Amino acid sequence: MDILVTGGSGFIGQRVVVTLLERGTVTIHGVSTADIDNLIVVDVAPPADPFPDDPRVRFVQADFTLPDTFTPLITPKVGLVFHLGAAVSGECEQDFDLGMQVNLWSTHRLLEACRHRAEQPRLVFTSSVAAYGGELPDVIGDDTPLTPQTSYGTQKGIGELLISDYSRKGFIDGRCLRLPTVIVRPGRPNKAASSFASAVIREPLQGEEYICPVGYDTAMYVLSPRRTVEALVHAADLPVAEWGTNRSVCLPGITVTVSELVDALREIAGEAITDRIRFQPDRFIEQIVHGWPARFDPERALNMGFQADNSIHEIIHAFIEDELQETEDGVQRL
Repeated sequence: MDILVTGGSGFIGQRVVVTLLERGTVTIHGVSTADIDNLIVVDVAPPADPFPDDPRVRFVQADFTLPDTFTPLITPKVGLVFHLGAAVSGECEQDFDLGMQVNLWSTHRLLEACRHRAEQPRLVFTSSVAAYGGELPDVIGDDTPLTPQTSYGTQKGIGELLISDYSRKGFIDGRCLRLPTVIVRPGRPNKAASSFASAVIREPLQGEEYICPVGYDTAMYVLSPRRTVEALVHAADLPVAEWGTNRSVCLPGITVTVSELVDALREIAGEAITDRIRFQPDRFIEQIVHGWPARFDPERALNMGFQADNSIHEIIHAFIEDELQETEDGVQRL
């Protein structure tokens, strides 16, 4: 079987690729397995760190906004697609056309390529809890409707509906995961409105000052990179009967405030680390983030075998173990 990973140069995409290579097989209908023959990774730029030296990996640098990007990549051998490529929340709000081209129209073109060139491939799509918004209950349940209040959330919600309909028609076997804010991300802050949630941990640990654009009481629904990768692969493994007619699920996460993030970082790394954090509100960021829900009851996802992290302390420790190394001056570096 061939597997296609869009957005594979991103830090989650790279980890999905490595995980699949280590496994060597994928589960079919929840009962049998198939060998991974080729892993086709497509993104707008190469990864910061090279992919493993493995003959099964082929990287294709391509622009998702071009009409024929996916046509030559989808063949009858492609049995599984991880659609991770996307423009992020903040840049979608600032550049409407970019968000529509990358997040909506490229998703439609990918689905059309799967429909016409492959044989009902499984497709795992990264949606977002940003698809919720507006007047919401205190706790989001499985039956809470999508009412996004950002262009990014709207584009993700439309992507879910398209994938559901293409699945209903038998063109694909779609699985949509509404991701919490994924922390702690390595690298530098990007234009995602949620990037502060990683930076407030990452930058102080690397000896850098950080100005947080939201207040102490800002609450977020979060998930670690480890659990995110596990969820993506688990979603692909599940038999189609587990999904039924509802092809979307909100992943389990934990709710944490910025204050709790800082307190946990202080307990793990010390006062000198958290003294590097300053607060300066950014109205643009706050308006986006405060429109996202922070408390969920992900009963369906838990019943399907998806898992949350145990605590924010566990998430911070995992970031230190996976991404940082201590130098002679005692400062953590990527």
